[in-house]
Amino acid sequence: MAALPPLVAVAASGGRDSTALLHATSRAAAALGIQVHALHVHHGLQPEADDWLQKVQAQCRRWRRSGLPLRFHSHRLQGAPAAGESVEAWARRERYLALAEMAKAAGSGVVLLAQHRRDQAETFLLQALRSGGPAGLAAMPAATLRDDILWLRPWLDRPRESIEAYLRRYRLTWVDDSSNGNHRFARNRLRRAIWPALATAFPDAEVSFAGAARRAQEAAACLAELAAMDLAATTADTVLHLPPWAALSVARRGHLLRAWLGATLASAVPETLVQRLARELPGAHAGRWPAPGGELRLHDGRLRFAAAQSPVLGAPGAPGPYWLELNRPGRYQVPGWNGEIQVEPSLLVGVKPADLTQVELRRRGDGERFQSTPGGLPRSLKKEFQARRVPAWHRDGPFLYSDGRLLFVPGLGIDARRLGVPGGPLLQLSWLPTEPAGRAT
Repeated sequence: MAALPPLVAVAASGGRDSTALLHATSRAAAALGIQVHALHVHHGLQPEADDWLQKVQAQCRRWRRSGLPLRFHSHRLQGAPAAGESVEAWARRERYLALAEMAKAAGSGVVLLAQHRRDQAETFLLQALRSGGPAGLAAMPAATLRDDILWLRPWLDRPRESIEAYLRRYRLTWVDDSSNGNHRFARNRLRRAIWPALATAFPDAEVSFAGAARRAQEAAACLAELAAMDLAATTADTVLHLPPWAALSVARRGHLLRAWLGATLASAVPETLVQRLARELPGAHAGRWPAPGGELRLHDGRLRFAAAQSPVLGAPGAPGPYWLELNRPGRYQVPGWNGEIQVEPSLLVGVKPADLTQVELRRRGDGERFQSTPGGLPRSLKKEFQARRVPAWHRDGPFLYSDGRLLFVPGLGIDARRLGVPGGPLLQLSWLPTEPAGRAT
């Protein structure tokens, strides 16, 4: 094994692979004067989990008495998968968080993981069955920095047979996870139903798939560099500018969309969304697309993400009217509408304060007509919005009514029929929408 840092941690589930890795690491560390910390995660998903924890702890205690520099840590997971969430995905995410927390508490910035070459080959195959791209087919890296922890897989090129030989040589015992026989999990189905036949028909399958994963890692690294360059040339403040994006090749457009959405959305990027955007964006001038956690909005060649807002009384999707008193200058927060109303004094153009003592906020309905200038003709809102090139999301603010008559339209202003006579006190209204923002990265 490669030289170890002064203090190292090993993820120790108690299974055959992690048992072999923990023992081998402890033996190497003893010769170098290095302390080893065994990190065990109790998932709470099976009745045998308590017994596994006790067995791993007892084993570490025996090895420590025999002279190995070993300390034991455990963490019991709390909670459960969310509705519709994969148990495997939940357990994997929570396990890594727990391992990172224990490693930091022990003072170790390195955690060793026991995956081997067969695991790598299986991961490659599973990703291919899920239509994984280069990043997915890259499977597991030998080394990666995440959560301020360096995660190392020193046995990623080792065959499973060499690990089994190590266990026999040192007469090591381990715990067997009964869930490994559950065909509900994809990896178990692959191991039990597919892999034996595959290995019989293609004896070098494990080596070949592991090699393909290494080449996919190289390809993924190159594509990540390309995406970084394209993002720098096409984005600013989480906004994707379409003209430079459209100038790219079709393949780079799709790759850039995945990279931009991955940095913008708070969840996994649906491939269906990428494909739809790739088809519809090149010829679009404006548009809105549903996305996880909100929606994507296109206007004037700029695509941005707007997070979903919780509605309040009177806002879109909420029941009943909503009233405000706007007869004094100031800014009036209307969170459910994703913005605020600004009221300012005006000498020439505005509304009489008396008309703003009880203002009703409504959603946009059918049939409203807006008069932009005194003496002009009222026009449909659609035509007025188009004439002024008002973005669709700037039209989503509240429509203001006084005495049952339209008074103010977001993006257009005060209806000319409601303007007060100059000379008396007047108030000007503005709708200030909250600009769509992506997730901080």
